[in-house]
Amino acid sequence: MAGPAAPTGEGWSSRTAFILAAVGAAVGLGNIWRFPTLAGENGGGAFVLVYISCIILIGLPMVLSEVLIGRHGRSDAFHSVVKVAEDSNVSKNWGIFGGIGILNAFLILTFYSVVAGWVMYYVGVMSVDLVGAIFSGDPFAGALASENPETIPSRMTDLFGNIPLLLGMHTLFMVVSIWIVARGVTDGIEKAATYLMPTFFVLLVLITLYGAFTGEFAKALSFLFTPDFSKLSPAVVNDALGQALFSMSVASAALITYGGYVSRETNLAPTAGMIAFADTGVALLAGLMIFPIVFAVGLDVAAGPTLVFQSLPIAFHNMPAGSLVGLLFFVLIFFAALTSSISLLEGVVAWAMRRFEWGRGFTAWLVGGVIFLIGIACALSLNVWSDIRPLGFIPLFEDKNIFDAIDDLVSKILLPVTAFLTAVFIGWRADKKLVKEETGLEGAMFGLWRFLIAWLAPLAVAMIFVFAVFPNLIGQG
Repeated sequence: MAGPAAPTGEGWSSRTAFILAAVGAAVGLGNIWRFPTLAGENGGGAFVLVYISCIILIGLPMVLSEVLIGRHGRSDAFHSVVKVAEDSNVSKNWGIFGGIGILNAFLILTFYSVVAGWVMYYVGVMSVDLVGAIFSGDPFAGALASENPETIPSRMTDLFGNIPLLLGMHTLFMVVSIWIVARGVTDGIEKAATYLMPTFFVLLVLITLYGAFTGEFAKALSFLFTPDFSKLSPAVVNDALGQALFSMSVASAALITYGGYVSRETNLAPTAGMIAFADTGVALLAGLMIFPIVFAVGLDVAAGPTLVFQSLPIAFHNMPAGSLVGLLFFVLIFFAALTSSISLLEGVVAWAMRRFEWGRGFTAWLVGGVIFLIGIACALSLNVWSDIRPLGFIPLFEDKNIFDAIDDLVSKILLPVTAFLTAVFIGWRADKKLVKEETGLEGAMFGLWRFLIAWLAPLAVAMIFVFAVFPNLIGQG
């Protein structure tokens, strides 16, 4: 069952190119920043065990579902879902969850680019610091050696208060992202993934080895892989489930769009498995990269979202070659953020190109420009607009500024709704023969996958939604 031409008349040059791009879409700040944060806050091993289980039982089936929708539809997320619905003789209104996925990508990128701007700021800080260390004759000095460790965390708050610098970093990141997408699938996205992802993995392994030799690697191993089931609670399970599902870019149009560029010769099931395996491996390596360093200098593993941007610079300050390793660390995070932002932007651009019949370059700069403008509001909500509550009339968002309101709207409502509808559509409404043909699965493996996507995935995503909207149910009031 071949669909029409791919959404932009383009495609991946090889299966390897698709895997690198899809892994780049999945691997982002969620792996390098959010996973260690949640693992630290939730006690380590028990959280990690639940996380891995959720990846296998729920995340992987969802990845395969989205990629098969894209390849069959050969279009953007909305029109690909419509195509599968038409060929399954069900209502085209199912396309709505593809449309919400595109909206998710649009909204995520408005604040994601601001956070990526923080990463670029630290790349600049660490670059200047390394150059200074080299000229002073001590290239293997600790990071920010001339500064008092107690004042290093204030760099983050200083950045928030420096509006021109904050907006400048946001602008630079968006320009790079738009420029890559404007160049097309093969010349832009694929080339970026081909160069960035191998470099990313090399840096990840090198810094992990650095932590193994200079930090408390055994302690980190024990923390991450020795489950303490007394730490398990409904809240921990819900955090692990949410991280497993959404760290792989599920429900944000990226995988459906990228699936639209996949050739008919590509076997989707093992390809989806490789994407899930790589994404999980990166998250676990990120933990093994960060926690030995954190333990070595006596920092709090449960520091929360400040772990990467405020705690780790202190750690690099106190470690040998911290100046160099600190720079490589933030370059690594920048690569992860960039490959994910490209996939988010492409999901929206592919839809707009088809919907309005615009050229790629014009569409990329127009769509990216609108995202950039909303991102300015997100950045300003960290300082001069901090008192604005755009969704204050809704109890769930009454205390949220612009940045947090968009983040929570997407993560707590729109993403779970999209994932739930995706699972129900593929598990219950899409034509069984069509789905089986696209997955390439046979016999018991197809039956198992269909059970997971039809029953377990919808129940799990519904649980995420309910507990996010009613946190008091699991003691997170």
